[in-house]
Amino acid sequence: MKSQTGVPQGAVVRLVTVFLALIGCCAVTASHSYRGYKLYSVQQNNQQQVDFLRDLQQSVDGLDFWKLDRLVGSEARVLVPPTEQDSFKLLLDSQQLRHRELIPDFGRVQNEHLFTSKRVSPSTGLPLNKYLRYNEMVDYINSLARKYSDLMTVSEIGKSHEGRSIPAVTIRSPATYRNHSQPVVFVDAGIHAREWAAPATAMYLISELVENGAQHKDLLAGLTWVIVPIVNPDGYEYSRERERLWRKTRRPAGRNCFGIDGNRNYDFHWAEVGASDAPCAETYHGEKSFSEPETRAIRDELLRLKGRCKFYLSLHTYGEYLLYPWGWTSDLPEGWEKIDEVAQAGAQAIRDATGTVYTVGSSTNVLYAAAGGSDDYAFAVAGVPISMTMELPGGGSAGFNPPPSRIEEIVKETFVGIRAMALEVAKKL
Repeated sequence: MKSQTGVPQGAVVRLVTVFLALIGCCAVTASHSYRGYKLYSVQQNNQQQVDFLRDLQQSVDGLDFWKLDRLVGSEARVLVPPTEQDSFKLLLDSQQLRHRELIPDFGRVQNEHLFTSKRVSPSTGLPLNKYLRYNEMVDYINSLARKYSDLMTVSEIGKSHEGRSIPAVTIRSPATYRNHSQPVVFVDAGIHAREWAAPATAMYLISELVENGAQHKDLLAGLTWVIVPIVNPDGYEYSRERERLWRKTRRPAGRNCFGIDGNRNYDFHWAEVGASDAPCAETYHGEKSFSEPETRAIRDELLRLKGRCKFYLSLHTYGEYLLYPWGWTSDLPEGWEKIDEVAQAGAQAIRDATGTVYTVGSSTNVLYAAAGGSDDYAFAVAGVPISMTMELPGGGSAGFNPPPSRIEEIVKETFVGIRAMALEVAKKL
């Protein structure tokens, strides 16, 4: 009998059983320290190795796969706790998986350049050399709304579990400000707390459209932009203050567990493939769909805009991917060709501008099946014809830790792609 990925299931079970016996448990207790954690690069040279790593990712919660796709010849990246490193390497050797150490001590890397107490003043403009705290984001967009009241507004579309406002920025040209029937581009970021470059990019998008609106009249003439720069503020702040690689929301989820993976919580093929029913797991889908106030906020806004929203884009990190439905099956949806054309326009614009190469395709066929995602829901239920997820560049070997010195490069490059995709969508209207 074979597993869903094609590896003989008995072999996987035996290897994982040995691995779990060696580490003594199937999950790592959440820790505020990453001292001694190592990041490994693992080369996938054939389909069996690709399938094996995917089965390992699904079977062992204690391994944090930062990057893993289905492409033979690609490189996976895995963060491994100190207690598991010897058994992890033995497991890779058993499958002849070539690997190398990228970061010898993530605990040192995460602290050496990312945390700063210096507060940003909204009057100084958007800084591109610092990851903003949640309150700094809110202060900045509110200051823009006061300064450019003819161009943008800020509204609250919900509150997080801990009571933080989830703000949405609406931007439209002053010439069409009272036109509430314009096609909408909807962008959100930060549902996964540790992906700091995504909210930074959403903030830059807001800044460019508003403060440099004269240079982007073509993006504003026929489109309304709705941008939610930080969907999961509780998790984001927790990742800043307590646990850098925290991914989920912060609502209690079972005994001694916290948080739900917001991108497995949407009510379209919810709780199916690629999501966990274990409350402590990184991909825990929640006890029911839309259990989280954060995902309900995005749902309600998408449904409010149903019929008007023509392009949904969810910003994540990392990997340089432009992904579209489906996430729950390898089948492609009707109309996928139009989404692919838009994604290819974005990928080409970025390649022409900087040389960065994005991989384009459906989520399941490029990465892996993961049901309950926001892009599938936007496409299938909210009726958004062009819906996709954009996985931004990472920090080289640092993955989710791009140093502040790279923020400007990442956000400006990404804006080139978003701009090209929005114009391609406008052409199709």
